[in-house]
Amino acid sequence: MASMSVYHSLNSTSFQKYYSFSPSTTQKACAFASNSSFFAKSLSFSTRATPLVPFSALNTINASSRSHTFDVVIIGAGIIGLTIARQFLIGSDLSVAVVDKAVPCSGATGAGQGYIWMVHKTPGSDTWDLTMRSHKLWEMLAESIDDQGLNPLEVLGWKKTGSMLIGRTPEEVVTLKERVKQLSKAGLRAEYLSSNDLLLKEPALLVGEDGGAVFLPDDCQLDAMRTVAYLEKVNRHFASKGRYAEFYHDPVTCLLRSCSSGEVEAVQTSQNTLYSKKAVVVAAGPWSGSLVDDLFRETDIVLDLPVKPRKGHLLVLENFDSLKVNHGLMETGYVDHHDLTQHPGLVDQGQILSISMTATMDSTGNLVLGSSRQFAGFSTEVDESIVNRIWMRAAEFFPSLKGVSLTDFTRSRKVRVGLRPYMPDGKPVIGPVPGLSNTFLATGHEGGGLSMALGTAEMIADMVLQNTLKIDSAPFAVQGRCC
Repeated sequence: MASMSVYHSLNSTSFQKYYSFSPSTTQKACAFASNSSFFAKSLSFSTRATPLVPFSALNTINASSRSHTFDVVIIGAGIIGLTIARQFLIGSDLSVAVVDKAVPCSGATGAGQGYIWMVHKTPGSDTWDLTMRSHKLWEMLAESIDDQGLNPLEVLGWKKTGSMLIGRTPEEVVTLKERVKQLSKAGLRAEYLSSNDLLLKEPALLVGEDGGAVFLPDDCQLDAMRTVAYLEKVNRHFASKGRYAEFYHDPVTCLLRSCSSGEVEAVQTSQNTLYSKKAVVVAAGPWSGSLVDDLFRETDIVLDLPVKPRKGHLLVLENFDSLKVNHGLMETGYVDHHDLTQHPGLVDQGQILSISMTATMDSTGNLVLGSSRQFAGFSTEVDESIVNRIWMRAAEFFPSLKGVSLTDFTRSRKVRVGLRPYMPDGKPVIGPVPGLSNTFLATGHEGGGLSMALGTAEMIADMVLQNTLKIDSAPFAVQGRCC
């Protein structure tokens, strides 16, 4: 059977289609499961009397599967899925299961840069309130960890580095000065830095006399691996109380619904049937679209979730002494390359590639350079030509990198490749599926998964628990965007 695991490796694995399953992974999961009996006493395994039918006549229940009952079943163990699980566990008495074809940090979460920045966000935009709420919740979490006598840097990789959005032309500087006014009016500490002021804070950075930057001193970073490990530790605390379980290396095959009510009542995986008494949440990142297509095929539910995988490369240089940066850095072009809502037709014209300079130092002192954005399907193969372009783009901002060959760092470099869940209108999808009151979507955050995770988790939990929402959920509704 698949592993209902408590402890597992956080090593990244190759992306596959969300419901793919390799024989080697199956064997590894089975071997692990045979040594784990953690949940045997705390979970009740039962069959349900309520008649269920698969959405598709071809999706029959595996006779050898085991049945488990929870209040909430979450499909996807990325940062969105795990924070949703945590929100239910700490904010209610509901039981929660998280199911994934792989393990946490094997997807976009583990391949990201870890910034929790507001410097490139636009006040008044549809995602502004959600991002602000999420950032407040991240700060509250870091403070609570500190109050416990723990170090947020060690626990989360949390650092208040401050961030800068950098421009090099007079036109970009005009835009940056306007952004400072907008961010300040929205209540954030924001400052415009001239080229001379910028040089004092970042001596290795060169933008020219016409350049400048927006500086937000309160912006923060975190480490995805450490954060996910912390979230799993929090969630697993509730396992001994019979309220939490993980089903990793166990791909979802179909949803099951009641013959009488038509509501989704179970999630069928390759090895288990996970009954849900309260809600099913699809938080499968870029795989959510293809997964939903399969799950709702041959039904009366009309749902077209246009989330696409947007591939990205990051270059990590370990123990790199030739360049140090003191803050999180991003060029203004990143904002334009991120936002394709003004040019929706471009997405359908093949592999659109953009390279923007981003630079951070991670929690262990490694230099992280990015970033690329590209529509290349579900491929996660490293493209060396893109890695080289990231290096050359960084050298345009950091003169010390010019004349330094990237081939000199083959042993001390790593490349992170991830697939961001892109939505054409630039907003995540968060909310119930029309016609299925207990089925929810939480995907489409693209590069803002870490940044918007806690606010998304709070919103989904409040929807399920019928609490008053902290912010307006209308911009993220499924209705009118996917059906």
